[in-house]
Amino acid sequence: MDNQYDFDTLCIHGSSPAAHPLNALNPPIFMTSTFSFADVSTAKAIMNFEQEGFIYSRGNNPTLKLFEQRLATLERGTDAVAFASGMAAISSVLLSLLKPGNNVIVHKTLYGSSFTVAHNLLPKYDIDCKSVDFTQPKMVAAAIDGNTAVLYFETPANPNLAVIDIEQIVAIAKAHNLRVVVDNTFATPYFQRPLSFGADVVVHSATKYICGHGDALGGVAVSRDKDYIQKLKFDYMCELGGVMSPFNAWLMLRGLKTLGLRMRQHEANALKLARFLQAHPKVTQVMYPGLPDFAGYELAQKQMGGFGAMISFEVQGGLEAAQKIASRLQLIQLAVSLGDCETLIELPAAMTHARYPQEKLSEFGLSPSLLRLSVGVECVADLIHDLEQALAY
Repeated sequence: MDNQYDFDTLCIHGSSPAAHPLNALNPPIFMTSTFSFADVSTAKAIMNFEQEGFIYSRGNNPTLKLFEQRLATLERGTDAVAFASGMAAISSVLLSLLKPGNNVIVHKTLYGSSFTVAHNLLPKYDIDCKSVDFTQPKMVAAAIDGNTAVLYFETPANPNLAVIDIEQIVAIAKAHNLRVVVDNTFATPYFQRPLSFGADVVVHSATKYICGHGDALGGVAVSRDKDYIQKLKFDYMCELGGVMSPFNAWLMLRGLKTLGLRMRQHEANALKLARFLQAHPKVTQVMYPGLPDFAGYELAQKQMGGFGAMISFEVQGGLEAAQKIASRLQLIQLAVSLGDCETLIELPAAMTHARYPQEKLSEFGLSPSLLRLSVGVECVADLIHDLEQALAY
């Protein structure tokens, strides 16, 4: 079934069993911590992976399994592991691929907590981190040494929307027998599928577009390597305990049903807002992959099926003006997170990326006055009106 239908159909039907229990249209929520067995031999067979079945929801659960299979289908992977949050997925994947003495090379611009894991947490376990501009593949190749094990990046990057050539980075990695991990949160599998370009693992903060409604935390990692997924699930997710709840998995499945619909509307609104901002006299810079003068525009056209719904911009007057605009908005909400139906705005340097060294922000592709906009699915005319009045500072 997975190869027969369009993305929108797979969001609703992909990897579903022929019939849910009692012929329910929607999957049930298996809110149970443990599962019983007919006899000891059956329990042993399941625990030794000799027989399909469920033991304890920290390791496996029918609702989570359906969500994992659905995401794997959409990302064109073999299998997936659901986590309690995006950071649980990211940190577990990195720990599963690295060991003391290794180093990981990351793109210089990352989500704030990913930056902290790479630069502050991993070194405590004798795993070094190198920060490089992945938009310059030659710099990535030059940074590789005999201890490098993983290349990790987001594309588009959070929050400056840098677009990274997955195929080029994968080619460099394969030449050195390295693993490539891509955070696909901004693009979603609707607009981009890194595994199709040779990436080893794709991670998402499912809290964002996958859920789409701002009401559940979750993360997911997807791979084509079935053995790796087995290792990630039972040696890392299960043992570290970052398990997604069955109820949240059910909410993710509900959110997935409208992923394609939402991403089309998100993108349509974002393109109009990006053009509006670009034409506004008080806006000095707009970062959005769908604008022809954006540095990553041509690569985004080649690599992505659309440009997404994240915009970052700078305004005249720097930080003071940016703070005024964020405070003057009435419809658009000042909040961290992204991917919700509501349009959200934030100052990354003061909020999601506050743990970056402030004196070195420019080295990481950031500035104190950068505004990040997560464009929702409201009427775009209302969003433009709100931005117009906020920019009249």
